[in-house]
Amino acid sequence: MLLLGFAWALVICFLVFQYSREKQFKVEALDGQLQIINSEIIGEITAGKTAQQAMQELCFDLPSLRVTVVNLRGDVIYDNSLDTLPSANHQNRPEIAQAIASGRGYTLRRHSSTTNATYFYSATRGADAVVRSALPYDLTLASMLKADSSFLWFMLAVTSVLSVIAYFATRRIGSTIRSLNLFAEKAEKGEQIYDDVAFPSDELGSISNHITRLYARLHQTIADRDAQHRAALHEEQEKIRIKKQLTNNINHELKTPVASMQVCLETLLSHPDLPDAKRTEFIERCYANAERLRQLLVDVSTITRMDDGASQISRERICVSDIIAEVVTEMTECVTAAGMTIHNDVPEGITIDGNRQLVSSIFRNLIENAAAYSEGSRIDIHLERHTDTSYVFSLADDGKGVDSEHLERIFERFYRIDKGRSRQKGGTGLGLSIVKNAVMMHGGAIKAKNQRSGGLKFIFSLAK
Repeated sequence: MLLLGFAWALVICFLVFQYSREKQFKVEALDGQLQIINSEIIGEITAGKTAQQAMQELCFDLPSLRVTVVNLRGDVIYDNSLDTLPSANHQNRPEIAQAIASGRGYTLRRHSSTTNATYFYSATRGADAVVRSALPYDLTLASMLKADSSFLWFMLAVTSVLSVIAYFATRRIGSTIRSLNLFAEKAEKGEQIYDDVAFPSDELGSISNHITRLYARLHQTIADRDAQHRAALHEEQEKIRIKKQLTNNINHELKTPVASMQVCLETLLSHPDLPDAKRTEFIERCYANAERLRQLLVDVSTITRMDDGASQISRERICVSDIIAEVVTEMTECVTAAGMTIHNDVPEGITIDGNRQLVSSIFRNLIENAAAYSEGSRIDIHLERHTDTSYVFSLADDGKGVDSEHLERIFERFYRIDKGRSRQKGGTGLGLSIVKNAVMMHGGAIKAKNQRSGGLKFIFSLAK
């Protein structure tokens, strides 16, 4: 609106100036015509004729033309419209004064007290007198001197049309500017800005779209960076928490076998005369606790290696079928001692990119867990299915299963369903946690569920 107001003010100033110029041009044109008449009369008077003779000889085709001759003292010496010459001095008449001073002059509109009429006066100075011609300022003359208003109306019409066009154009630009202003306010406040803001399809709109898209992408990049930073910080804090928990749990787990070994050794040292059978029992108990410590250290080492050096664990093309067969052969004696049998139905030739030791630990720990706690009669290993990206295996027993309240937690480190019984079996509480981490390191997932027919079933995948 300010721009339109400025444009209209400029146009109005131009029209007023043009109107006054055109009117001034017409006045000067009329004055020029009368100046010619005055000059002709002065020429005749200079040639020795009287003013009346000059008027008769020149015969101007202007019946209403009034001619007055005034000497340089201001006395009227001739007036063709009066029978009696006025006695009033005419030096103070504007056109007479201008003519005496500069050679010519005019007055657009002045009332004559002598004739009681209004005239347009034009005066020209000669050698000894001033010749003044005048035309009555009536409607005809006023109309002739009036500027042509058609140009004004044309300019007003054109300006109005252009104003309407400019209004819609500036409104469109204004809409873009308002949207940009809103964008700037949101950007200043740090609010979320999306790149779906609609701008007009012009150059300014295109520039605005580019700005908002660039800012939205920058804002999203910063948000993603912050989210990744928070996730990394959370992961790091979680690792620290897990390490502290692991350390505390290890300390706790070490106390029992160390205390048991200390009691046995103190008994042996303080009673050298113990019977051989009792001495052997204490030595076997020391050996069992030492073996438990060894296994705990091995499991802790494996857990730590997976936590801290996952990217450094070597991978190669390995045959899972051969690894399962080797573990089954290795664990047959242990499983048989628990009154169970192993049935391996995994076909030959199944290969993946992985770590042989970790894949072996998956099946070994699951078999050990089933043999130690299931109280069943058999262990079944199957290839459930395979996809373009992974193999899905299962390992199940026909034992007593696990209460549903414990299923979600059995993969936690040092989590035991029956702590006393687990320690009696020599378990470290890390076996299933090692299994879960090893599966995840091979791009898979694992879950446990109770079978309807009885027993616990582990289902896990390994990426090809």
